[in-house]
Amino acid sequence: MHGLGNDFVVIDAFRHSVFLDSAQVRFLADRHFGVGCDQVLLVEKPTRPDVDFRYRIYNADGGEVEQCGNGARCFARFVREEGLSEKNPVVVETAAGTIELFLESNGQVTVDMGRPRFLPSEIPLLADTESESYPIQVSEQTFRCGAVSFGNPHCVLQVQDVATSSVSYLGPLLESHPRFPKRVNVGFMEVVDRTHIRLRVYERGAGETLACGTGACAAVAVGIRQGLLDRRVFVDLLGGRLTLWWPEESSSVKMTGPAIRVFQGTIVIESEVF
Repeated sequence: MHGLGNDFVVIDAFRHSVFLDSAQVRFLADRHFGVGCDQVLLVEKPTRPDVDFRYRIYNADGGEVEQCGNGARCFARFVREEGLSEKNPVVVETAAGTIELFLESNGQVTVDMGRPRFLPSEIPLLADTESESYPIQVSEQTFRCGAVSFGNPHCVLQVQDVATSSVSYLGPLLESHPRFPKRVNVGFMEVVDRTHIRLRVYERGAGETLACGTGACAAVAVGIRQGLLDRRVFVDLLGGRLTLWWPEESSSVKMTGPAIRVFQGTIVIESEVF
């Protein structure tokens, strides 16, 4: 499945017992020897009585991560199309907390992404106090970046033109910067006007992807906090457009966009993958 080109292998671990180690995830994600994807998603039974499903996310490097907005939309379409739930919204448990997924009548999916977290300790970011932006030194240059968590850490850098930004160079350096103890997703944001941004995202453990849902939420939240954006914003990523809405500081961020099934099949995974 994919959400704006951010692609996933989605596995039904709700009706079947599925246990994957990091080597097996890397094999599945490999675009030459496996299926190929940015992330592997597991649809599991919940561990709590107040939710419908558990949602687990693995990056292409085999590491488990907390949240993925594009994957959440695909998750919602998957459980509906597989007949696992007719509920709307669907309440889903993630490593970052609980999220709600709404299937719209036009086939799009709206995800309640929760409230952005700006405290450095919650991102996490090594900083003495909370700020709208932080100086980050890379290769003898200092960049001022916004930072926020949507269950996973994000660094947002405003640029003049995303098309010419040094994503492939700066992305890895910022992703592994020592001020982010758990590494970070890096967003390169171009403000077109107060209701429209362009965005490229270098994702932690996956590299640059065609779209990143939590990255879009992070960019909009940082842009609003810095006084650059209105409360409803169109976000154009390499793979297409998302619509974001953050009604007020105390509310959660809503994200609407597509989710597409590309194909389904089976694959044999050996117990040891080299």
